[in-house]
Amino acid sequence: MTLGKSTVHTPKTFALSALTAGIAGAFCLVAMTWSPLAASATSPNLVINAADVDAMQGAVSQPGRFRTAFLAVKADVDAFLTEPFSVPLPTDAGGGYSHEQHKKNYRLMYDAGVLYQITGERRYADRVRDMLLAYAKMYPDLPLHPKRRPGAKNPGKLFWQSLNEAVWLVYTIQAYDLIRPSLSKEDARKIENGVLRPVARFLSEESPATFNKVHNHGTWLTAAVGMTGYVLDEPEWVEKALLGLDKSGKGGFLRQLAELFSPDGYYTEGPYYQRYALMPFVTFAKAIDNNQPERDIFGYRDRILLKAVDSTIQLSYNGRFFPINDAIKNKGIDTPELVLGVAISYGKTGDARLLDIARRQGETLLTGDGLKVAQDLDANKQTAYPFTSWVFRDGAKGDQGALVVLRQQAPDDQALVFKPTAQGMGHGHFDKLSWQFYDSGAEVVTDYGAARFLNVEAKNGGRYLPENESYAKQTIAHNTLVIDERSHFDGNLKIANQKHPELLFFHAGDNVKISSAAIDSAYPGVTLKRTMALVQTPDHQKSFAIDLFDVQADRKHQLDLPLHYNGQLIDTNFNLYAYTDKISALGSKNGYQHLWLRGRGEPEQGLAQITWLNDNGRFYTYSSLVDGDIEILFTELGANDPNFNLRSEKAFLTRRANARAHTFVGVLEPHGEYDPAREFTAQSESQIVGITHKREGTLQLLSIALKDGSTQLLAFNDAAGITDKSVSHFDFDGNQYTFRGRAELFSISDREN
Repeated sequence: MTLGKSTVHTPKTFALSALTAGIAGAFCLVAMTWSPLAASATSPNLVINAADVDAMQGAVSQPGRFRTAFLAVKADVDAFLTEPFSVPLPTDAGGGYSHEQHKKNYRLMYDAGVLYQITGERRYADRVRDMLLAYAKMYPDLPLHPKRRPGAKNPGKLFWQSLNEAVWLVYTIQAYDLIRPSLSKEDARKIENGVLRPVARFLSEESPATFNKVHNHGTWLTAAVGMTGYVLDEPEWVEKALLGLDKSGKGGFLRQLAELFSPDGYYTEGPYYQRYALMPFVTFAKAIDNNQPERDIFGYRDRILLKAVDSTIQLSYNGRFFPINDAIKNKGIDTPELVLGVAISYGKTGDARLLDIARRQGETLLTGDGLKVAQDLDANKQTAYPFTSWVFRDGAKGDQGALVVLRQQAPDDQALVFKPTAQGMGHGHFDKLSWQFYDSGAEVVTDYGAARFLNVEAKNGGRYLPENESYAKQTIAHNTLVIDERSHFDGNLKIANQKHPELLFFHAGDNVKISSAAIDSAYPGVTLKRTMALVQTPDHQKSFAIDLFDVQADRKHQLDLPLHYNGQLIDTNFNLYAYTDKISALGSKNGYQHLWLRGRGEPEQGLAQITWLNDNGRFYTYSSLVDGDIEILFTELGANDPNFNLRSEKAFLTRRANARAHTFVGVLEPHGEYDPAREFTAQSESQIVGITHKREGTLQLLSIALKDGSTQLLAFNDAAGITDKSVSHFDFDGNQYTFRGRAELFSISDREN
């Protein structure tokens, strides 16, 4: 295998003058002498190559986004150069001093390496050299990290887990690649033998289970070792990174690409970990493309990595990723991983829609692809990125359920996320057929995400909290059905990873977006089927999220259907009995032990309505059909939480006791406006006065009667094999109606009735 030419790119030297705020700098080319290392591979040639450097050197003297970004990075690194650096002995878990210092070091080394290539100034390379020599002196004698988890299978040395060690090497090997032209042979030998090779061996031969694992940890490890192989001219390392330690293809980067993504580019652990894994995927892929273009890595699996970048963007709302599975909710499209992914994808495709996302991200990378993005944004070449309703199939073959996103763009920008996905491995939650809802820029029907304070050492060393297992992963923490207060699959990950829902249908018309899915393995002897729709009246004046949840069981059970909401409870149309002087936990296990029971109500047969006010200034009413045997329980999170690890969030759950079969029928209605600054309130009450639901053969009809006398009627055919040309007929209130395809919304005036 040939890794590349035996050349080293020598950065030109520039003297930067007149560097003041708002004043363009003038650059003068001066001579530079150096003694190149007798390199066996092209340097730099990972994410940045020699052609990129030449282009960037020309761009930094021109006004625009790229120059602005260059000056900002230069100011940060120049400030860093005025202070002594620190390479501390590892002592802290995530968030502690040593942990954060090593993270800071690899980022600064990378930035200094880039500046060396662009400016040719030795001071940048010398700082990276000195830091790497310090690491080379320290690393060989390091034991396993003192704060590693007891019994952990993936411990690190510099960091508490090998994952972070791999991240360090991904950045550091790029920094080394960028400064190689400045190094003497002796310094290069010390750095390579003292730290780069030992870290690569530790992450591969000494961590075989993690290295070969088809998981985001394995992706980071293989990327780190493979990139190091390119730089140190170790083709065997590259092959092992691509194919696994035994080069059989049962592990390694290519196997990860083959199994972790569905054909639509959906990553099995969900959007949060998709954006995290995206960085090693696209970084290593870019290095492969630069060193071995014949592999056509970006064409692999029908351009799966480029699809993954696009799906990562699509799986967001108002700039934040949908927080399914283990997810920290403030991560969004401006995260560094996706900034890099968008830049690399744009460099490969030239898709002007990606420029729109890059504009929203507001960050320019000092890479060749970053330069292309910056220059084309300066030239206003972007086109609007379309967020659409979509089915993101799950599983390597796309046959393990799906994540469904239903969107209405105008006028309120709504998104309904429906989750009939596979488990998502260890970061998955036990929440088959759950949902979330977003409206007017806000999260309305919520998901808790992960119980974790990332890198806050006081909170379990920045790791996942115990409540992640005892609450956040449990079914009751999500908006889906809980039977007999037990979580799906009894919370057994091994079983859950073998099961998945079946997506029954998906339809996205102008006024009706609808999808349905079912699963018969979450509970023994129970079939769960849920249909969710996002509908909008033809005049765009009203919209509704519709939820039909059908339960069929072989014996009687207690059925709990929770809805977690964001906002302040305003009103109910039934008597609510609140506990004001003493509260207790809702249950004793499976997440119930963390919910305070704050109140309860027993609505009479008919329409039960609950209204709350969201921070976005809109009211939301959840209207449900009840049969007189329903109890509604109001909860607040925080019971049995001695360390105050859980956020105080609200929910209500609809409970049907002793039922073998039941259909939950619910309609979520956004309405009105509240502006306390202007002392303005409009339409704070629900407009819904009645709901009916019935089945006629393969058709289901759900009508919503409104105060103005009109009726919104959703009709859909849930039979298999329905096409756009399929014709359905039905009778409603003595009138005949016809529609084509899967579903249609009929707006019926009082006169028509």
